[in-house]
Amino acid sequence: MSTRPAPAPLLIACALGIERFALRTSERGDAGARPVVVRTGMGPRAAERTVGRMLATPELAGAAVVATGFCAGLAPGMHPGDLVVAEETRDPRGTVPCVRTDLLVEELTRARPGRTVHTGPLTGSDHVVRGPERADLLATGAIAVDMESAATLLTAVRAGIRPVAAVRVVVDAPEHELVRIGTVRGGISAFRVLRSVLPAFLEWHRSLPLPRR
Repeated sequence: MSTRPAPAPLLIACALGIERFALRTSERGDAGARPVVVRTGMGPRAAERTVGRMLATPELAGAAVVATGFCAGLAPGMHPGDLVVAEETRDPRGTVPCVRTDLLVEELTRARPGRTVHTGPLTGSDHVVRGPERADLLATGAIAVDMESAATLLTAVRAGIRPVAAVRVVVDAPEHELVRIGTVRGGISAFRVLRSVLPAFLEWHRSLPLPRR
């Protein structure tokens, strides 16, 4: 008699302590369903090192991976607290398509009614993007930028075939640049939104096909 294979685990990667705190304070579900939430540290190299190390462990070898946290919006009209569901992540090393973005948009819209959910390419940077550089990145077709998502997903797919996604919360935008997260209303708004995204990640994870035996 065959047994149904267990679903692959879920690894959620974020860069900052405040991001991990937001996610951990919203965890729910039985112990077997809880994702592994890891703080990678800032920047693409830190993300690559940490995610690579986590996926090298037997427990997470086949894990689905979500990159999340805060980002900078690139398009005029974006506001702190808006959500970004990446259709793909990109940086100079390559582009990684994301999986089941339609479900993520649906679940996030349900979780945060009234919040705008943007979809499109999420680009990577090795530094904080400000001022005119936003317009240069927008011209490439990207709608938002952060320092870790592209490195996280590229590392994940290079370690093995797996579902990946990236969901970010806009913490600043062209008309709403922040100096420091958490010191102004925009940062607080983004933090509150980030606290609400975990259930959408769990639904996304449940929707994935079970691994082949």
